[in-house]
Amino acid sequence: MSVRELVVLGTASQVPTRHRNHNGYLLRWDGEGLLFDPGEGTQRQMLRAGVAAHDLNRICVTHFHGDHSLGLAGVVQRINLDKVPHPVTAHYPKSGQRFFDRLRYATAYRETVDLQQAPVDRDGVLATTGSYTLEARRLSHPVESYGYRLVEPDGRRMLPDRLAAHGIKGPDVGRIQREGSLGGVTLDDVSEVRRGQRFAFVMDTRLCDGVHALADGCDLLVIESTFLDEDTDLAVEHGHLTAGQAARVAREAGVRHLVLTHFSQRYSEPDEFERQARAAGYEGELTVAHDLLRVPVPKRR
Repeated sequence: MSVRELVVLGTASQVPTRHRNHNGYLLRWDGEGLLFDPGEGTQRQMLRAGVAAHDLNRICVTHFHGDHSLGLAGVVQRINLDKVPHPVTAHYPKSGQRFFDRLRYATAYRETVDLQQAPVDRDGVLATTGSYTLEARRLSHPVESYGYRLVEPDGRRMLPDRLAAHGIKGPDVGRIQREGSLGGVTLDDVSEVRRGQRFAFVMDTRLCDGVHALADGCDLLVIESTFLDEDTDLAVEHGHLTAGQAARVAREAGVRHLVLTHFSQRYSEPDEFERQARAAGYEGELTVAHDLLRVPVPKRR
């Protein structure tokens, strides 16, 4: 059975707290695992969450601030120590190649894994597999930063009542799916489009076109809300979003499930992030993330 869920490994911003580790998020998508922004301590959080090195197929780094990348060294060495049998692909801003190299070879270890480097230097598609397309969009932060978006291809949903009305059954159902028509009946006559699921990961950024493009029509949006709305000036100055800004993005984009994360240590009441998000008019499913939380991708409508 396929599993599509977000495993939250850490939710702090620049400074970890007693209850919040630095960033780290694993998206389980069918048989693959995509690790986003492994901050310091990610390897230990993986252990606590029941995530193994063998679960990782891609590592996606939005930018090279420490709370989003210092755990990369440990994760890379762990996948080699555990001799992960499949290639692992790393995506990260190309402008930060020197930081990636330093983290990859921070200490001595034996390389046993095919770690493929796929740096990002523009908006667009990064990879296409049988179950998703991975895209990147430039964000607005003091250092170069990219958000990531995963889109499942649209499929077809067969409609039993229409199949029956046209007398199509048994092996003929598979035949019309493969060939597109059967005896003058087209696939459109007996099915409808099944929209693919969409996920986006948006970290450190001000409001910009990239944020809206990433969030558009998402079933699950993971987005930073470092500040509360009363500190909007600080958010703009440092290249971040507030809870209200993130929620308005989600509302305008038609997001079904909004996950707020990356909280400043200055705030001690997480309920206030939810209150401000609701005050901004977001009415969908809403989660204020905490470490080790699991969030399923919403079922198709």
